[in-house]
Amino acid sequence: MRKVTTRLATSAQVLYDFTAEPGNNELSVREGETITITNQNVGGGWIEAKNSRGEVGLVPEDYIEVCSGYQKWLLLAQKTGVMMLKIQLSPGASQASTSNGNDPWAVFDSNASGGFSNNWAAQPEGTETGETSSSAWHSGGHGHPQAYQGPGAEDDEWDEEWDDVKSSGGYAESEAGEGGAIHRGGAHGSSMKIALNKVLIAISFYMMRVRIYTVFQGGEAGPVWAYPDYQLDCVVADPKKGTKMYGLKSYIEYQVTPTTTNKPVNHRYKHFDWLYERLLDKYGSAIPIPCLPDKQVTGRFEEEFIKMRMERLQGWMSRMCRHPVVSSSEVFQLFLSYKDEKDWKMGKRKAEKDETVGVMIFSTIEPEGLPDLDLIEVEQKCEQFNRFTRAMDDGVKDLLTVGNEHWKRCTGPLPKEYQRIGKAFQNLSSVFNSSGYEGEATLTDALTAAGKTYEDIAQMVAEQPKKDLHFLMETNNEYKGLLGCFPDTIGVHKAAIEKVKEADKLVATGKITTSEKITMSKRASTMSYALQAEMIHFHTNRIYDYNRVMQQYLEQQVKFYEMIAEKLRHAHSQFTTM
Repeated sequence: MRKVTTRLATSAQVLYDFTAEPGNNELSVREGETITITNQNVGGGWIEAKNSRGEVGLVPEDYIEVCSGYQKWLLLAQKTGVMMLKIQLSPGASQASTSNGNDPWAVFDSNASGGFSNNWAAQPEGTETGETSSSAWHSGGHGHPQAYQGPGAEDDEWDEEWDDVKSSGGYAESEAGEGGAIHRGGAHGSSMKIALNKVLIAISFYMMRVRIYTVFQGGEAGPVWAYPDYQLDCVVADPKKGTKMYGLKSYIEYQVTPTTTNKPVNHRYKHFDWLYERLLDKYGSAIPIPCLPDKQVTGRFEEEFIKMRMERLQGWMSRMCRHPVVSSSEVFQLFLSYKDEKDWKMGKRKAEKDETVGVMIFSTIEPEGLPDLDLIEVEQKCEQFNRFTRAMDDGVKDLLTVGNEHWKRCTGPLPKEYQRIGKAFQNLSSVFNSSGYEGEATLTDALTAAGKTYEDIAQMVAEQPKKDLHFLMETNNEYKGLLGCFPDTIGVHKAAIEKVKEADKLVATGKITTSEKITMSKRASTMSYALQAEMIHFHTNRIYDYNRVMQQYLEQQVKFYEMIAEKLRHAHSQFTTM
């Protein structure tokens, strides 16, 4: 990565109040204050800084967060309302500005003079104008209260596993709303509503690129993510109850073991939640990040709930492991294989300061050796995929509703019907037995056995949904959440295409040059490659998942009915004819 320098002094944001002790050359600072760093090489966990009052002294490193050039731009933009700040690269690197024709990601910056206005001719769902410069850049603006807060906070913070809505544990409407992400999707949805002329920005980033290749599937060419040679996976297991604050607060900790190291690491639910927020911020514009299982107010330490949550966390982690971009990301690898508490906290803080978030992720995607796409054809494919995901969403919800109703019948009225039949047979056997006729003992015994058989069947019916329907419902519940993420992802892509369609008008009015129009198309083409790669990834996983779960469901159904048939055959054999 090339070093980026700016004309701004090195600034830092104060995270906590710090009161200097007399005679120690320390500097008193207040939480939220912006200070200027004058010497970062003091050592011993201290830095030298100047506060807003012009006083100079030492401040603990852990009490501040150093502002990058990007963050300082945000601070300045918030204070002055300036829409763009030029950032110069070190000698030998090209200057990132609106005139940079070599960088296909550099022509869409907003212009304070109006050269590239905030007005959009078309605003597809998922975009809006009128955002401030800070919200437009910082797509992950929804804060996460469980993020690492500095030394001591890990012990002092509230246990936030319980401060959200309660999950009922059902499958029909309780797990997610119409969008598939009722509790969390809203935050992501609002973060995606960004004017693309502020998103498609002028800063050149030099970093490891995510590569996309073309493969042929079914005779038709399509772009795919670059998949690793080794498929990562992990196991979430061994939940244990822990306490802190001298037993006043309790939590459940899970053991996560990746297949790459086979070394377990421990995580609480709040850590999974932190990972979800980081992945959503970083990749949500290009990759659907499904929600975690909901938090719960009561019953968090009940065995059944812990088992269900662990299973759903396992499903979520396995899905993330299967995505080549997510699974290879630094934040995901940190979650799976941090070395110790210090490594974990340092990695968390680094991830929280990551600037490549929101639609900035497209600047890291490189369609290697692939030509620019025909955006009209891409738009058609996008619309086809959009229709498919909406139809699949309806189908998944319908199956969840039917499955939920069937589950209730199997655990409620249906077993009772079999029990009533069984008791009726046994009552009839008792009546026959009271006749005093010695020759009917075989019949009455067979009737009693038949009655018990139906009582056994009632128990089997009540237990069967956990053996087959459960896994089918869980898979559909996962896809319900996943499908709820696609409208935002597709919305960003649609907005980019609409902007490219305006290019001729913008050229005619002198707002952009012809070369910038070409660059706009290149960048939109990259976004289209990413969307198509994600479409193929989704379809490939969908086919695999539904083949697997339907096989499992039908195998269990076959075993279930074979066991019932065996019991009925045995009951049948007890009756004899003269």
